[in-house]
Amino acid sequence: MAASKNKKNKNQLIGCNQTVVENRRARREYHLEESFTAGLVLTGTEVKSLRKGLCSINEAYCLDEGGEIWLHNAHIAEYVQAGKHLQHDPKRDRKLLLHKREVNKIIGSISRSGYTVVPLRLFFDARGLAKLEIALAKGKKDFDKRESEKQRDWDRQKSRIMKDKG
Repeated sequence: MAASKNKKNKNQLIGCNQTVVENRRARREYHLEESFTAGLVLTGTEVKSLRKGLCSINEAYCLDEGGEIWLHNAHIAEYVQAGKHLQHDPKRDRKLLLHKREVNKIIGSISRSGYTVVPLRLFFDARGLAKLEIALAKGKKDFDKRESEKQRDWDRQKSRIMKDKG
């Protein structure tokens, strides 16, 4: 029996121009101001795990350490086909590769304005390199979250009405 097209095969590798993982919770809990695309310093087994989609950035955050931006608490699972001596630490800190101007802007915003840096999605670009989309964000209050849910529901209803009438 053939597999369903909607089901993702666990052994299928993720190719170029595809998203590996997305942090949906960040859009709910933060006002996103400006986004950047950063490269990641990874080991070989980390890249192979990412190609299989074995990662999570829901609890991840970015910090400034010595004039560089580092990704903390991102979980990239071990690559089971590799031997024990080749394995990486799943929760290790990873350096983000950004232009100096972008790093200075992020560090200035973090220190002065009370912004935080949240990862939005991890993907492979057209050249097959792993990239992380990060954003400068400010936390939402509970009433802001409820207001954005109301607005989203109203937009859905509005589009349904326009679809039925139009």
